[in-house]
Amino acid sequence: QVQLVESGGGLVQAGGSLSLSCAASGRTFSYTVMGWFRQAPGKEREFVAAISWSGAATRYVDSVKGRFTISRDNAKNVVYLQMNSLKPEDTAVYYCAGVRRLRSIISADPSAYDYWGQGTQVTVSS
Repeated sequence: QVQLVESGGGLVQAGGSLSLSCAASGRTFSYTVMGWFRQAPGKEREFVAAISWSGAATRYVDSVKGRFTISRDNAKNVVYLQMNSLKPEDTAVYYCAGVRRLRSIISADPSAYDYWGQGTQVTVSS
């Protein structure tokens, strides 16, 4: 079982930056695909970014490419989401997620993820 705890959300003006962190428990983190999703009020949960268990491969939704960067530190059991050039439409609750099957491939499908954090609010003002 893996437990995930996000941190780093907050209020920022458009054009600003925020860095989210997700701390994971468990000894299998190094072999776990990790992803970030977000959900705005009245909308479905949306894929944002994912990173392979080794960190060698990443994937992003088109709307954040060039602005967001996902990374991980397997020695610390942490995955990060660096968000730059934030826009009001990035406002949402951001969730960290992990895939239970070890050494799996990256997926943008929320149903592929078994572990979820509690979420952290990101608000971008115009």
